[in-house]
Amino acid sequence: MDQEQYINQRLEDQICWYEKKGNYNKTCANNLKTIEIICAAIIPFVAGFGNVVPFGSIITGILGVIIGISAGIAALNKYHDNWMAYRTTSEMLKHEKYLFLTHTIPYDTSDAFTLLVQSVEGLISKENTQWSSVNRSTEKEKTNDHELELS
Repeated sequence: MDQEQYINQRLEDQICWYEKKGNYNKTCANNLKTIEIICAAIIPFVAGFGNVVPFGSIITGILGVIIGISAGIAALNKYHDNWMAYRTTSEMLKHEKYLFLTHTIPYDTSDAFTLLVQSVEGLISKENTQWSSVNRSTEKEKTNDHELELS
């Protein structure tokens, strides 16, 4: 794979992938947090007018359940953490690309392309390793929680 192919097919593809995943996780994190905020803001209003609002206690309970579900889904899927990790990796890949294209240190030498490939693949590998580690710890937590429920 030559330099142009690598930049266009590998590097740009990875930048787009990380941006897309980062945006998805940002949207999920923000949507769930917005649901929590809205429900939490409505609860005191409904509780304060419980005598006037039909089914006020039921509505308050449902809103509390929605808050719990939203917070649980956000924590389980780690949308905020993933958003930050994907965004960071995307920006680091762009940074390396622009340093390379402008022949800026460390890409101002004859082995610039080799350094670019090593840097890019290192960033991708590091992010993949972190993702795998986080998912393994999440799976361990789920297993431990399940074992506690059974005992």
